Amino acid sequence: MQDQPPELDWTEDDVPVATRFDDPYFSLGNGLLETGHVFLAGNALPQRFRDGFHIAELGFGTGLNLLAALRLWRDSGTAGRLRFTTFEAYPMARADMIRAQAAFPEIADLTEELSPHFGKSAFTLGDLDFRLVAGDARQALPNWDQQADAWFLDGFAPAKNPELWDPALMQAVCDHTAAGGTAATYTAAGHVRRALAEAGFEVTRAPGFGRKRHMTQTRKPTEPE
Repeated sequence: MQDQPPELDWTEDDVPVATRFDDPYFSLGNGLLETGHVFLAGNALPQRFRDGFHIAELGFGTGLNLLAALRLWRDSGTAGRLRFTTFEAYPMARADMIRAQAAFPEIADLTEELSPHFGKSAFTLGDLDFRLVAGDARQALPNWDQQADAWFLDGFAPAKNPELWDPALMQAVCDHTAAGGTAATYTAAGHVRRALAEAGFEVTRAPGFGRKRHMTQTRKPTEPE
């Protein structure tokens, strides 16, 4: 299983680009706004937050989605602890995460608070329980013994990173989603939507962020009693 750091290039605006996939880690427009639109609003958050709410993610990248989710959790005033599990084959080095997050001064306080924990596979704060599963998600996720309430499907573009969007992995995502749980992703590629639907999700194409016309939202039907 892979757990080596990624090879990076940086744009003039200090956005990291994975050379392996020739794809930036977040929107060249505004990565934080994209996270809010696609992953937070796309999973109907913060309305669904409750103590122990569990977010899972394919593709940890710069850690931006974690910081955005934790900011929203705190701003919502939800009592208790947010659970966040992320699967990443190529964990980014701590210094690179800090460099990438510097583009977003509005979450600088969270970067400062969490940066001592970057690089750890697990840590717990008063309101956060974090786990990073390093390695190929196609191997790790089917053996995961938990279920998520919401998924951030944030792999690199399907055309450049097809392994993270294959039907077997989308089936594993659905299998590890609680009844009534959701998943959201920036991509609206037809084969991704079909794979999610065949896995058991109800799939909706929604307005995308920035130049992306569409994105995908899903919900796992509530199991009958």
